Amino acid sequence: MRFETKAIHAGLDIHNPSKSIVPPISPSTIYEINEEGRDESDLHYTRLGNPNRLQFEHLIATLEGGEAAAAFSSGIAAGMAVLQSLHPGDHIIIPEDVYAGNRKMVNKIMTGWGIESDFIDMTDLENIEKHIRSNTKLIWIETPSNPLMRITDIEAVTSLAKEHGIRTVADNTWPTPVNQLPLELGVDLVLHSTSKYFGGHSDILGGALVAKIDDDWFERIKLIQKMGGAVPSAQDCWMLSRSTRSLAYRMKGHNEHAEKVAHFLNEHPKVSKVIYPGLPSHPGHEIAKKQMKGFGGMVSFLVDADQKESIAVVGRSKLIKRATSLGGVESTWEHRQSSEGEGSVTPVNLIRVSVGLEHPDDIIEDIEQALG
Repeated sequence: MRFETKAIHAGLDIHNPSKSIVPPISPSTIYEINEEGRDESDLHYTRLGNPNRLQFEHLIATLEGGEAAAAFSSGIAAGMAVLQSLHPGDHIIIPEDVYAGNRKMVNKIMTGWGIESDFIDMTDLENIEKHIRSNTKLIWIETPSNPLMRITDIEAVTSLAKEHGIRTVADNTWPTPVNQLPLELGVDLVLHSTSKYFGGHSDILGGALVAKIDDDWFERIKLIQKMGGAVPSAQDCWMLSRSTRSLAYRMKGHNEHAEKVAHFLNEHPKVSKVIYPGLPSHPGHEIAKKQMKGFGGMVSFLVDADQKESIAVVGRSKLIKRATSLGGVESTWEHRQSSEGEGSVTPVNLIRVSVGLEHPDDIIEDIEQALG
């Protein structure tokens, strides 16, 4: 089956004894065990597994091309589980412009667990190799990065990692499996904030991890998921499965609209730089073309002005919502450095846009009047 078909049909029959085309929501927190005693494969307690979570985990694993998945209550909870699967004294390499929440998680929490880290430029393979230590256990990939849109060569990094016996995880939230399949490029583990494009409507909080191989490492991550308890509700899993059925077609719209917005901004006299991997001027354009089928719905740009005026531009929008997060059907934008706060490496005049599914001409007209 092709991607669009898998997105609609995968997982529908898992723990669905009814003839409902759409599986019902299963709100029960407990399940009756067999009269002969509990079997490990049986449902038991909803934190350990429930029909809707198993359906969504199967669905997202199928779309990413992995053997197994684990759903979480948020993207940051999924990322935390990856780091908690490591041991005190382990070292990780992570992008210097990684999502701000993950930077804070590493610097404010995991250092107390004894995790060592280097935040570096991940576009330079030699730079990555230079930072590998004897205790390096994980390389964290985020491409395109948030919000600087840096492109990491996934195949090159995973090949280097395998030479040194290092695991890799790729945050695939921005591209989604519609546009990029990191597991096919050698990554061990894919991370998602499913609040974004999988949810697609700015009304679900969730996260997920998908493993290429359901090995001992992923079993440890699933143990952290179940015993840590940062799991999504049955309702949220049902909504995620519902939204995922339209993912391919929503991403087609996001891709097309973002490209039009990027080209408009690229010609605007009050924009000094557009950062979008679909533009030939982007330094990572050729690598992005090699590993991506589409360039996604996110565009960053630098206003030819100071911080105060850049914030004012965002404030003048009439259609585009002034909000953080991304991936919804509605367009949103923000002055990104203000949102990131401490440790941000984002320029003071950068605006990040999540291009939605409104008519692209309406989006462009609002940006044009906001730029003044």
